[in-house]
Amino acid sequence: MTIHQSVLELIGQTPMVKAQRLDTGCCELFLKLESMNPGGSIKDRIGLSMIDSAERAGLIKPGDTLVEGTAGNTGIGLALVAQQKGYKLILVVPDKMSREKIFNLKAMGAEVVLTRSDVAKGHPQYYQDMAERLARETPGAYFINQFGNPDNPLAHETGTGPEILAQMDGKLDAIVFGCGSSGTMTGLSRCFAQHAPNVEFVLADPVGSILTQYINEGTLSTKSASWMVEGIGEDFLPPISDFSRVRKAYAISDKESFLTGRELLEKEGILGGSSSGTLLAAALRYCREQTTPKRVVVFVCDTGNKYLSKMYNDYWMLDNGFIERENHGDLRDLIMRPYAAHDTVVIGPNDPLTMAYQRMKLYEISQLPVMDGEKIVGIVDESDVLMHVHSDEARFRDPVSTAMVSKLDVLDVSATIEELLPVFDRGHVAIVMHGDRFLGLITRIDLLNYLRRRVQ
Repeated sequence: MTIHQSVLELIGQTPMVKAQRLDTGCCELFLKLESMNPGGSIKDRIGLSMIDSAERAGLIKPGDTLVEGTAGNTGIGLALVAQQKGYKLILVVPDKMSREKIFNLKAMGAEVVLTRSDVAKGHPQYYQDMAERLARETPGAYFINQFGNPDNPLAHETGTGPEILAQMDGKLDAIVFGCGSSGTMTGLSRCFAQHAPNVEFVLADPVGSILTQYINEGTLSTKSASWMVEGIGEDFLPPISDFSRVRKAYAISDKESFLTGRELLEKEGILGGSSSGTLLAAALRYCREQTTPKRVVVFVCDTGNKYLSKMYNDYWMLDNGFIERENHGDLRDLIMRPYAAHDTVVIGPNDPLTMAYQRMKLYEISQLPVMDGEKIVGIVDESDVLMHVHSDEARFRDPVSTAMVSKLDVLDVSATIEELLPVFDRGHVAIVMHGDRFLGLITRIDLLNYLRRRVQ
């Protein structure tokens, strides 16, 4: 086995896996695992390409400051290379980015500037425009500009494309990709135009992006909507984009993207990110539409490790209406963590307050039902713990029963939503019961999530 001198040597040469359990119709589907790059995504390739090329051109040198606007993975690719080569990196990222990506970027030494994700190009807080402005205002800074940098598609023209052709022994009929900066598409297009011009190019696009309409109808809309999938979809045509070889596009909803990404893990054991779900959903649609066998390649763009708090979190999926749950027509529909399903995080009256505190921190919740067997005997929240221990930290060892509130706001499961409001007005949470059986808690955010799901 080769011993590498740098993690940067591990970028590229990612594996190709044939799907075995997905319904691909009469086609064979092959998964290009860009998630196996050291930074966890296909964007490692362009991070290395753009920084290396700028060095060779004499535009930057170690110690300089680099600035970029990114939906996440380009930032991680850049952070990986900048860290190894000795650059300071400032990244402007939209606020829909997963927490895991932000934690990853900061841990690698990047400075992260959050901005709005609900504004379009031309708005002063649009992440690309803000990054360009920040680069101008920062003395000596270099703006990477992935959307206009020719070394972005070059990484795929000279690297990713030839890899795919070699792995498939030149035998493929279609390739399914997504478009963010458009570097992957443009680079592959140039490579395949020269070496495999008969391969069909298929775009996977989030619902809300303007690109599907542009490809399928030839109309370039000036109106886009928001979407939750990260890293792909656009509200403008990037300067480096070349759509000339793309003949087919599929618009994939957030829900279908997330559920398909989860299906990839369930059936093939591959943990892909949100955009990988979009691409796979489009690839499966394409495969199932075919009447003759074809060999199709699709990218697993990044690892799902960056989305554990989102698309792989059942509660997040439920909150956003992407997972359906049985509808009861009563207050059970508002309980996010039902007790009967063992989803409610609870504490016992004789457990120490330290345990209550640790569970609140671990599960990012602010209150715990206190259960004595199957009977609810109280509730303890952050303020209860604080008031009990603030004058004497040793009281963290006291049992929960010494700090809990035993006078509860109990509602029968048949109560109306309007009956929740006085409970919330008192600053409390609602304890939902069915007879003497505890069903779960309802908080303000549970009610807000329920009301929002009803308008989706």
